[in-house]
Amino acid sequence: MLRAAVKNGTAVGLKADGYMKRGELVPDEVILGIVEERLAQGAKDAAYMFDGFPRTLEQARLLDEIMQRHASRVDKVFLLDVSREVLISRLTGRRVCRKCGQGYHVINIPPKQAGVCDLCGGELYQRADDCEATILNRLEVYTTQTESLIAYYEKKGVLVRVDASRQRQDTVAEILHAVKPLIGS
Repeated sequence: MLRAAVKNGTAVGLKADGYMKRGELVPDEVILGIVEERLAQGAKDAAYMFDGFPRTLEQARLLDEIMQRHASRVDKVFLLDVSREVLISRLTGRRVCRKCGQGYHVINIPPKQAGVCDLCGGELYQRADDCEATILNRLEVYTTQTESLIAYYEKKGVLVRVDASRQRQDTVAEILHAVKPLIGS
């Protein structure tokens, strides 16, 4: 939604773009403005799934206010539970094609030829934010800023813990099973 708002040149998208171009974090009020803008565009019975949002307790509280204004609510929050070791291994093993953006993993989704994209033959590389030092920093930020969301959503009765140490298709199947009653299919 953030990239779409910037690309579409919406008022909050332009605000976000300014922060991003300066290499700064986009403030909560701008992020939440983008979320509210998107909710206003959708049908009354639309369903939404956020990935990586909210990240802080303040964002969660503000999201609740926005949802109330739109006569809606957060029905489910998924905690993808995985050990620190598995998480580090998964993130440091990610590779992306420089040409087409296709994603790979050195162990879980390896290319046919090491370092070469199966789709376009482009070079695979490791993003800077997938190096171990950056990941360890992100985990520290998670502990200080995001972990409190677990108790917040547990108290509301909407937290769903998913064992994400399993195969990807098993994790996805569990999430789809949990959302199926919400989307009516």
